[in-house]
Amino acid sequence: MDIKSLYLDELTEYIRSLDLPAFRSKQLYEWMHVHLARSFDEMSNIPKTLKEKLSKECEYTSLKTELVQESKTDGTRKYLFELSDGNHIESVFMRYKHGNTVCVSSQVGCRMGCNFCASTLGGLVRSLKASEILDQIYSISVDTGERISNIVVMGMGEPLDNYDEVVRFIKLISDENGLNISRRNITVSTCGIVPGIIKLAKEDLKITLALSLHAVTDEKRKKLMPVANSYSISELMDACKSYFDMTGRRISFEYALAGGNNDSDEDAEGLCRLAKSVHAHVNLIPVNPVRERSYVRSGRERIDVFKNKLEKNGINVTIRRELGSDIDGACGQLRNRVKSEGAN
Repeated sequence: MDIKSLYLDELTEYIRSLDLPAFRSKQLYEWMHVHLARSFDEMSNIPKTLKEKLSKECEYTSLKTELVQESKTDGTRKYLFELSDGNHIESVFMRYKHGNTVCVSSQVGCRMGCNFCASTLGGLVRSLKASEILDQIYSISVDTGERISNIVVMGMGEPLDNYDEVVRFIKLISDENGLNISRRNITVSTCGIVPGIIKLAKEDLKITLALSLHAVTDEKRKKLMPVANSYSISELMDACKSYFDMTGRRISFEYALAGGNNDSDEDAEGLCRLAKSVHAHVNLIPVNPVRERSYVRSGRERIDVFKNKLEKNGINVTIRRELGSDIDGACGQLRNRVKSEGAN
């Protein structure tokens, strides 16, 4: 029994199946999701006999912090966590004026194969359980002693390729009986799995959907992202319109600027057309150089020209603040480096 992945009503049902009073489930839930207990042993008002029974019958997810890197320039922290099976995942803690943000992983590795991403090197190992996504937040909260107010599911993995567990995670992290993080402060990023976008819209979670677009023509996008061979930009825009219509939540386009690949004036004009068609916000990302990839970030002048062209066309656009560039900030970089050093 993966006890930390249970909703409160599921936990209550499980406790009742052990012939125990229902109030024990509320106590357990609070220890796990409010007090962020790292083990059953920390639960001071739970009887020893019950803790022993639960230790035998349940899995209690508590990630092991393998490595923490802290940026000397902005205080961003990159965490490498070890899972119970020995696999590793990454999370990032970032401080902004509007509050602390944590970027979490949803899978070990990734099967999507995007050409500029370090997460997909080596492919997909496995998907994470909801408890393993949750405990990235909990572990960082305990380590920093600071309140987390914003979450982006934008680390290693494709969230919509682990749909059920990601949705369970969102419901647990936003539960009023737990950390109660507003769903309006949660962003899920996808490379563009159309059926998953439509399915997510029907959940009516009121979260923000971020689409990793990165190119404005099917031909160019196919070179960058294999998923483009399955879903055209036209299909993607239809899915984005449906998401907006069903949820009332504006889509965000993630657009990684790679010098000489997708940063021309023509690309900017195409991005304007797409963003206008679905009322999207555009988040420009100077691409993080990855050792194993040949892509380089666009120059500062080119980025500014690109941004200005979008703004002149009435597009709401931001340039993502560069955090953690001195600590293997890009998704998958730290895990890959540690794996490589271990192999050597």
